[in-house]
Amino acid sequence: MKVLLIVPCYRESSRIGLFLPELCAEMDRLGDVRVMVVEDGSGADEQLKMKALLDAWQVQYHCLKSPLMLDENVGKGGAVYEGWAQAVDEEWLAFVDADGACPAREVARLIGIVRSQDSRSRAVFASRVKMLGKNVQRLLKRHLLGRVYATLVSEMLNVPVYDSQCGLKLVPRLAYEQVARSLAIRGFAFDVELMVALLKIGCPIEEVPIDWCEVAGGKVSMIRDSWRMAKDVWKIRSERGIVVG
Repeated sequence: MKVLLIVPCYRESSRIGLFLPELCAEMDRLGDVRVMVVEDGSGADEQLKMKALLDAWQVQYHCLKSPLMLDENVGKGGAVYEGWAQAVDEEWLAFVDADGACPAREVARLIGIVRSQDSRSRAVFASRVKMLGKNVQRLLKRHLLGRVYATLVSEMLNVPVYDSQCGLKLVPRLAYEQVARSLAIRGFAFDVELMVALLKIGCPIEEVPIDWCEVAGGKVSMIRDSWRMAKDVWKIRSERGIVVG
């Protein structure tokens, strides 16, 4: 079962070397995974740096394919969707954040889960749940903000999700193709809209707890982007006619 794994990047050349080689080594070990970096319009200098890194790694790792360099910044969701549009014969579409907060071994584990499923109709979303046997290292303020946002998503959109924003998700390609035209959000809340759209067509979603360790240097502003994401949740509710009662 083949997987297209997208790594969306915006100004990540300084830290992607801490994660991508390890990820590619794991994916080569698994086989039938195509890894593609989508560089989200970070500017000519940054893209040259990224391309030089990727060219060198492509020689080492069979799974790593030529990157997609976007001329303009389209947002994290836009970068993921542009990448998924490059699918050839993959049955599964996935993305993972470039910062390495989700370890490469966990990416491999979740791919193993979807490959072991009897049905290809279930999406798998990683979840940062603090529980026995799982190591989740996260700043308290970000954890609390995440809980508030997850509660907002659950209450406003009537979906019982624990962690809508974890940066590792795998979606059956057939299910994605059914909803792709309806997806309008391209910013950080894109995966909330994706989740709602998948559930609407009857595609189950399984949240899988993972190990996760926060990495410094993220591009998300707790104030600015939280406000934008909250507005996007309201937009999803309004445009999709969701009634909570």
